[in-house]
Amino acid sequence: MIAPGETIGILGGGQLGRMMAFAAARLGYRVHIFAPEADSIAAEVCSRFTCADYTDEAALARFAADCAVITYEFENVPVAPLAAVGATPLLPHPRALETAQDRLNEKRFVSELGGRPAPFMAVDGGAANPMGDLARAVAEIGTPGILKTRRDGYDGKGQWRIKSEADLAGLDLPPQALIYEGFVTFFAEFSVILARAADGSVQFWDSAENVHVNGILDTSTVPASAGIAAQVPQARALAQKVAEALDYVGVLTLEFFATEDGPVFNEMAPRVHNSGHWTIEGAITSQFENHIRAVCGLPLGLTTLAVPGARMLNLIGDDAHDWPKILSDPANHLHLYGKAAARPGRKMGHVTRLKLEA
Repeated sequence: MIAPGETIGILGGGQLGRMMAFAAARLGYRVHIFAPEADSIAAEVCSRFTCADYTDEAALARFAADCAVITYEFENVPVAPLAAVGATPLLPHPRALETAQDRLNEKRFVSELGGRPAPFMAVDGGAANPMGDLARAVAEIGTPGILKTRRDGYDGKGQWRIKSEADLAGLDLPPQALIYEGFVTFFAEFSVILARAADGSVQFWDSAENVHVNGILDTSTVPASAGIAAQVPQARALAQKVAEALDYVGVLTLEFFATEDGPVFNEMAPRVHNSGHWTIEGAITSQFENHIRAVCGLPLGLTTLAVPGARMLNLIGDDAHDWPKILSDPANHLHLYGKAAARPGRKMGHVTRLKLEA
C-alpha cells in the first residue's frame, strides 16, 4: 500500500490529470506531474512538475525517483522510454498502453477475448501501393466505412469517412499505418467504466448513454435508456475479460455501439474517461478517486449512483457560455479546466446536472 503523504506521479498534464490530482489530494497524497507542455493545467494544482518530453529517459528516471507509484492520464505516452522509471511501480501496466495505442492490435486483442468489433482490415499507409490495400479493404468490407490512423488520433482526428468507392479517388493517404472499419448501424452509444484493484476485485459504474457531435463527446447521461441497459451485462463481461487479461490495476473504459444484434466494441481507453466525469457528483465514489485508490493499493469505493440520475455536458471550444446562468440552477455543478486559450474542438470544461428526484 502507498501511504498518504507519499507522492503519486502522473504522466500527462491535461484535465484528466488535474481531476486525478484533486482526488489524490483529498486522500492526503502529493502529486508530481510529468508532461511536455509548459502550460500544463494539471501542474497548476500539484506539488511538483517536470516539463520534459516523454522520450527523455533521464528526466523520467529523476521523476520516478520522486514517486512511490506512477500512473497516466494519456494513452499515447511512448512505451519504450518508460523502462527508465525502473523499480517504481507503473500502473496500469504498460501492456495496456501497448494494446490501446494501436487500433489494429486493440481490435485483434478484443476479438480473441470474444468481443465483437466492427469489421476491420489493415491498410499499410507506408507501403508502395497503399491505395491497393485500401481498395481491397473496401471491396471486402464494403461502404460506408471509416479509415483511421492506427496510432494517435482522438476526438475525431485522424479519420476519413468513406461513403462510396468513388471517395477513394480524392484521398491523399498519410505515410503511416491505417485501419479501415466497416460502418456500424447503431441506435445508441455507451461506455463501460470499471475500476480493478490489485487483488482482482472489480467495481462498475452505471453505463452512460453517450452522444457525440463532430466526433467529440457532447453529453453522457445516466441512467441510460432501456435498450442500452439490456446490453450492459454482455459489455461488462467483455470489459472484465479485458481487465483480467491485462492484469489491469486502475480505471479502464470500453466504448460500445448499441445495435439490434447486441453491443459492438468500438475502442478502449486505459484510463479515466470523459464519459465518467458525472461520477464526481453523481456516484458514491468517483472514477478519479477509485483510480487513485487502486494504484495505491487501497480498497475500492462504492460506484453506485448517489442520486437518481445525472447528465454531463462538455463545454467545447470558443462558444460563449453564461456561467452565472449555468450556476443559477442549483442542480448544476460547473468544472472549468483553467485552459487559457479556447479554440474549436477544445474541451474547456464540463457541467454535470444532477437529477435529484426519481
